[in-house]
Amino acid sequence: MPSAIPVRGLEQRRLLFHLTNLATDLVGCAASFFVVGWIYFDQARVEFILNHVLIFLTLFSVLAIYSAAYSIKALTDLGYSVRSISLAAVSSSAILIFITFYTKASADISRLLVTAGTLVAIAYLIGARYVSHRWIIPRYLPEIDGVVIIYDGGPEIQSDGTALLELDAEDLGVSPYDPMSLDRLGSSIYGADRVIVSCPVEKRSEWASILRASGVEGEIVSGSLSELRPIGLRHVGNLVSLVVSSRPLGFRARFTKRAMDVGFASVGLVLLSPVFLIVALAIKLEDGGPIFFKQRRMGRTNRFIDVLKFRSMSVEKLDSDGNRSASKDDDRITRVGRFIRRTSIDELPQLINVLRGDMSLVGPRPHALGSTAGKRLFWEIESEYWHRHSLRPGLTGLAQIRGLRGATDEEHQLSSRLNADLEYIANWSALGDLWIILMTAKVLVHDRAF
Repeated sequence: MPSAIPVRGLEQRRLLFHLTNLATDLVGCAASFFVVGWIYFDQARVEFILNHVLIFLTLFSVLAIYSAAYSIKALTDLGYSVRSISLAAVSSSAILIFITFYTKASADISRLLVTAGTLVAIAYLIGARYVSHRWIIPRYLPEIDGVVIIYDGGPEIQSDGTALLELDAEDLGVSPYDPMSLDRLGSSIYGADRVIVSCPVEKRSEWASILRASGVEGEIVSGSLSELRPIGLRHVGNLVSLVVSSRPLGFRARFTKRAMDVGFASVGLVLLSPVFLIVALAIKLEDGGPIFFKQRRMGRTNRFIDVLKFRSMSVEKLDSDGNRSASKDDDRITRVGRFIRRTSIDELPQLINVLRGDMSLVGPRPHALGSTAGKRLFWEIESEYWHRHSLRPGLTGLAQIRGLRGATDEEHQLSSRLNADLEYIANWSALGDLWIILMTAKVLVHDRAF
């Protein structure tokens, strides 16, 4: 097999590249307006020109992001990049002129400055895109697509080797019924955009399920397969692959969701710091044990993450694997622990997980490995259980605001939660996340929170 090219961190590099592009675009557009302003107006009217610049840049930054001017396609297709960034600039100018007309603010806004400044800005943006695609991207971001090929007994794929990580399924030891092996796979493909599996016919259905659970754009190289519910076909070198899964969120949605996470979590940690201090002191005073409790749970792409909580159980009775669900009269829970669990305060340290990127504010709640419903492990009950890990787990979620929390004494309780999680993933929106955050306030104190 060809030598492997790591893809870990590719998404972060692309994000940094997009943010750099956005910053240089804003500087270039501002400079364009100032050049035009100083030609047509007196240099002393800097404040007048600056007002135009600030309004235009505010509109432009929003429209450029939502017109996919900063996307993978914009990095690979020069024509698309030029069209999308030009459309954002023209739309910003049109909205600004419309605002001027609608508010009758012609004395404060110069249509000449807006029009001429926009034309110069578009010329700059097109030139910057050409230079970027011609010299910068090939040199600093040659591996635009993060592609991983996994061989599991299927045919050899002839590819150009660009941004490929090639893995052997036998070395990974992948099994849909083993969390340890799914963690190995998730860690190997984390950050990939596409995962292509080359396998024999009898393994296609199993791989299709694993790929859908991984939250990546997954493809399987093989023949006809109605049982896999393929969503498309794609040519991969000398073969045709079946696309069997896709990322639940596009770049703009992921960017928006992550920005919300970082913003809200940062503010939350600052505002709640007195609560952290009081709870930490209370835990220490009660039994002198550690303040935090760390438990391994399943995160995005089925990778293991260490979830933080305020310790609510006595040190000698901690359950790191979650083999026993907490109950109303649980003898393991301390006096402080009973209060912080009842009020959901014990979950607050997970704001740190959110900042670290292991979790999101909203998403499917992460489960402990030993979690059971009735007497069976969660993934033994529902075949689609792993699919809930295609997004980062959340501090709260749709299931929680519907009252689906606490111990799962019966199997149908797990099914109800899973259905809510999959519904959330399928219908994600930024407004939906805000609504869930607001509704969470109603269920912080809950009769099943023990």
